[in-house]
Amino acid sequence: MMRYRKLGHSELQVSELALGSWLTHAGGIEAEQVKASVHQALDVGINFFDTANIYGYGAAETVLGEVLQSIERSSYILATKLYFPMTQTDRGLSASQIHKQLNASLQRLQTDYIDLYYAHRYDANTPLEETLEAFTEVVQQGKVRYIGLSEWSPTQIQAALSISNVEQFVASQPQYSILWRTPEAEVFPLCVNNGIGQVVWSPLAQGVLTGKYLPGQAPPSNSRAANDKMNVFMEYTGLPLRDDRLLAAVQQLCPLADQLGISLAQMAIAWVLKNPHVSSAIIGASRPEQITHNAVAVDVELPETIVTDIDRIVLPVIQELRRVPGASTAN
Repeated sequence: MMRYRKLGHSELQVSELALGSWLTHAGGIEAEQVKASVHQALDVGINFFDTANIYGYGAAETVLGEVLQSIERSSYILATKLYFPMTQTDRGLSASQIHKQLNASLQRLQTDYIDLYYAHRYDANTPLEETLEAFTEVVQQGKVRYIGLSEWSPTQIQAALSISNVEQFVASQPQYSILWRTPEAEVFPLCVNNGIGQVVWSPLAQGVLTGKYLPGQAPPSNSRAANDKMNVFMEYTGLPLRDDRLLAAVQQLCPLADQLGISLAQMAIAWVLKNPHVSSAIIGASRPEQITHNAVAVDVELPETIVTDIDRIVLPVIQELRRVPGASTAN
């Protein structure tokens, strides 16, 4: 049964799983499949939907808006984002862009307000005060209920916290999974001390934590890694997800999931949700049955012995790969 957690210092009670639309609604999935997936998400108790203007250059917002039109607006929580370039000149977090992109998102989503509006990245070319003042304006106008940030460094988050008389962030959206733990060191503690909840993305590490990618073998023909358009995103995580050493370690996790009578994907999501700093984990789905399968994870309580075994298997490999020249360690 779906459970709900308070998001930071907001009044939002978000489902432990959120349905995202990065590589699904924006990636050419048939409209009927999107509709079926959204309705299945609602059926299993998911009330939290995550998108962004850049996903399909507005296509994901448009599709989601069409599907949600038949649903009572107060029954779900809608999040979208801005920052990345929509055109050669429309980009960033200036006041003019916040107002322009928000209005466009509202139109595509066919709604009067956004529950959670994210700064999709930090904008070093716009004064932070200008960004926060513009966010404050749209909240005061009733177009946005709360604001969030995605993949900001601790220094950037602290700079925002030091500005007075502006709307405060209630959510942070970092990458977080068994294979990517960078936020644990500084982002999580800083945020929890300032009323900012975590809505994490890629809990399955771009599908690697489903166990479907095998070392020394080509990826399945219907997988993300076999699609040139989607495969580029797999290397965004900061770790070489196609490295055979990493894939071999992931295969060693499968017997642990078998011990619990669950899939590797369910165990990976349960691992993320075990962290008390996490308010919600974003999952993607191209088919309704994937949502049903992943929703089982909210009822899984991982024994500490399993958690210890997970660390024993993956941490040495992660540390080894991070020492590879050129490997990214940044959020």
